Amino acid sequence: MQGKIIKGIAGFYYVYTKELGLLECKAKGIFRKDKRKPLVGDNVCVELISREDRTGNITEIQQRDNALIRPAVANVDQALVIFAAARPKPNFNLLDRFLLTMEYQQVHTVICFNKIDMVSREEIDDMADIYDACGYPVILTSARDNRGVEEMLALLKKKTTVVAGPSGVGKSSLVNLIQGDTKMETRAVSEKIQRGRHTTRHSQMIPIDSDTFILDTPGFSSLNVPDMEEVELQTFFPEFAKYEPVCRFQGCLHLKEPDCGVKQALEEGKISAGRYENYRQIMEEIRGRKKY
Repeated sequence: MQGKIIKGIAGFYYVYTKELGLLECKAKGIFRKDKRKPLVGDNVCVELISREDRTGNITEIQQRDNALIRPAVANVDQALVIFAAARPKPNFNLLDRFLLTMEYQQVHTVICFNKIDMVSREEIDDMADIYDACGYPVILTSARDNRGVEEMLALLKKKTTVVAGPSGVGKSSLVNLIQGDTKMETRAVSEKIQRGRHTTRHSQMIPIDSDTFILDTPGFSSLNVPDMEEVELQTFFPEFAKYEPVCRFQGCLHLKEPDCGVKQALEEGKISAGRYENYRQIMEEIRGRKKY
């Protein structure tokens, strides 16, 4: 029997199958021997143990299209990262770290600024313009008055999307709105796999339509930078690319080098000063890591 892992907690994997619905499964020992761990989003083969108890064993993990490190999920098409426009004030350093992490893992990212009812139009435009200029799609939403939800659903359609963001940004409210008519079914699934407080600390796949899924992940307050070389960092800031050919030196790091195209663009206001400062801070972190 084939199915998809929609949640994993403490060695148990909850697999959705067309034949029997949700099964509670353990992974065969061969996966530990091969140092392979099932992930939420994996397509798997299941050996039924008890039809009445809806239990089974995972016997095979099918080939993955991709597998993310943070969050640890498989077979995703894109990421949707949600930050609040206010309450809490957006932490752009944290947002840029998330974008860097997704770029590193080669996952297309859509940015959502929620709670736009709490800020002025000028503030909204300033936030959106920074990331529009970097080539990221930006959605502006208000879960309170249902603004932007249809636009969000259009970008999610026919894709598996990992949804992430810090705590307190309204992610849960938006996820509830996204679910629409599937919310009751999803609630029933959630009750089946409830494990007390563990529920909010693990990634969970939610079906929106027959070909549309979202992977809801726990809120995060910090992100470590992926392990990379100094010269690699600039490749994950896409707005730098058009100015790098102007740099005098090949392999310019855009820090203290003379005749740097990126720094010139920064001085002319063509690159966000905040984004550049986050680039500089992350570079220092990479350099500090290399010393140890």
